[in-house]
Amino acid sequence: MSELILPAERTVSASRRRFVKGLAAGGAMLGLGLTPQLSQSASNKSSIAPQLLRGTRFDLTYTPLPVNFTGKERYATAINGSVPAPTLRWREGDTITLKVTNHLAEDTSIHWHGLILPSSQDGVPFVSENFKGIKPGETFTYRFPLKQSGTYWYHSHSGFQEPTGAYGAIIIDPKEPDPVSFDRDYVVLLSDWSDEDPSTIYHKLKKSSDYYNFRQRTLSDAFDDITELGWRKFWQQRGMWNESRMSDRDISDVTGYTYTYLMNGATPAEGWLGLFKKGEKVRLRFINGSSMTFFDVRIPGLKMTVVAADGQNIEPVTVEEFGFGVGETYDVIVEPEDDRAYTLFAQSIDRSGYALGTLTPDPALKAEIPQMDEAPILKHTDMGMNMAGMKHSDHNMAAMKKMDHSKHNRQDMKGMKPNGQNMNGMDHSQHKMMTKEKYGSGKAGYGSNRAIAHIDAEYGSHIDMLANVPEYKIDDPGIGLRNSPRRALVYADLKTFILPPILVSLNAKSTCI
Repeated sequence: MSELILPAERTVSASRRRFVKGLAAGGAMLGLGLTPQLSQSASNKSSIAPQLLRGTRFDLTYTPLPVNFTGKERYATAINGSVPAPTLRWREGDTITLKVTNHLAEDTSIHWHGLILPSSQDGVPFVSENFKGIKPGETFTYRFPLKQSGTYWYHSHSGFQEPTGAYGAIIIDPKEPDPVSFDRDYVVLLSDWSDEDPSTIYHKLKKSSDYYNFRQRTLSDAFDDITELGWRKFWQQRGMWNESRMSDRDISDVTGYTYTYLMNGATPAEGWLGLFKKGEKVRLRFINGSSMTFFDVRIPGLKMTVVAADGQNIEPVTVEEFGFGVGETYDVIVEPEDDRAYTLFAQSIDRSGYALGTLTPDPALKAEIPQMDEAPILKHTDMGMNMAGMKHSDHNMAAMKKMDHSKHNRQDMKGMKPNGQNMNGMDHSQHKMMTKEKYGSGKAGYGSNRAIAHIDAEYGSHIDMLANVPEYKIDDPGIGLRNSPRRALVYADLKTFILPPILVSLNAKSTCI
């Protein structure tokens, strides 16, 4: 059985209503013969935080859980009566056994995000013939060896259960001494919650992909552009966007209009809290466990030394902020030198909201909440192509019109040139998009003239357009951070860390950062 550990980090001012609803769910669990495991004592009823479970054998149970994040009562999909789900702490080299029981009304599953394991244990239904999901009332046993270490996470891969709460953190301690020294260790799990049913959100987006976007261009914006650019350049630029049926305000599919952004399950009004002592090294394991949100993270007054990315140790790099997409993880070290509070600030990429936390030596101390940055505006270069010197009249507009940039990936945006490639005054008549007739049969679409037979398979029903002049973008921080005065992390900063052999047998705390 798993060992229950009370977490060092806790939400101090969480809503009493959430606790009461948790007790109601606990009563339901008792009726099922289950024991709810709260992370706080009954004498402290103002706070619920994710459990921390250690060991090699675990019992995880899916149940519906009444919650209240916004003043409206809703049901979440909980694991062991917790949203987020318990944090699982393992050790590299161990073999893990997890019995997952489903007390929901529909099938469920758990996907172990980023872990190296047999396909039968992956947790995504129908990835292998051995796993088709966990039926209501049934138990499935996962069993796999741990061949890695680092920060990861797990979540349901069935229906819309993940956006309703079925996600949690995984920490795998290394078998050898950790190359990173630290005095405190906190998970910072970011997510997005909506009181709307996720299926309702999905249906709205299918009917109108910009349903949740309230930052569309207005007549006032047009007048401002005409004043700044002149009529000719304004018409040229707007004509390009209108012809391609795209919007330069299309940043996020789903926004803070319906989302409340959470940090370790705490709303911005509540705020997650982590304690430290002056001079300590604090490890923060940032996990983007959201459904749809890219976050830009900073801690005003503290620099962050990034030491791991997606579970892999990297050469330490010091930054003031970073952006990351759904499923990504970054481990950072911070060293507060003053006895004061610091705000953990994670703003959504479209600047429609933020998740919030506090690092402090005293729960009574609070830090100022910074203003969100200005909402970014897209350029045509954000499609990932070098637009300089191209012409526009030969666009394959059928392909352009089909593009949906609300689905852009932050990884595609992180490497644009810092100046964004000024498009003013360009001649666009020769800008050509790749079509099935124009590219060859090599692995990336280039090569021999025998294009058609091979290309039909490569192009596929899910590819609307290929860029024939892709840009090198790995050294760009991405949309929203490109013009920031703060030093932002870029993918080019990420270099694999290899511990010198002479240090492997020494104590990590005395030899590393």
